[in-house]
Amino acid sequence: MKNKELLEEFHSLAEKLDVKIMKGKGDFSGGSCIVNEEKVIVINNMKPIEQRLNIIASCFKDYDLEGLYIVPALRKYINDATRLEL
Repeated sequence: MKNKELLEEFHSLAEKLDVKIMKGKGDFSGGSCIVNEEKVIVINNMKPIEQRLNIIASCFKDYDLEGLYIVPALRKYINDATRLEL
C-alpha cells in the first residue's frame, strides 16, 4: 500500500474512533493530545510523509483496536511502528 493510501486509511480510522487529525506547520514533531475534551493527533505537514505516518501509527498504539476492522496493511503498519520517545 502506498504512503498516500495509508494516510487516507489513518484518516478513516480516526473517524471511527472519534479522533481528529490536525495538520500544522512549525517546529514540532507531532503527537496526540486532548483539546477542549476532544482527542487530537497533531502532525507537522512540513515533515516527510514517512515521519508523519510513523507519528500517527505510534499514536494509535494507545487505542484499543481489537474490535475494529482495519485494512491488514494499516494494522501491520501500526503494529510495526516505532514507539516515539517524547
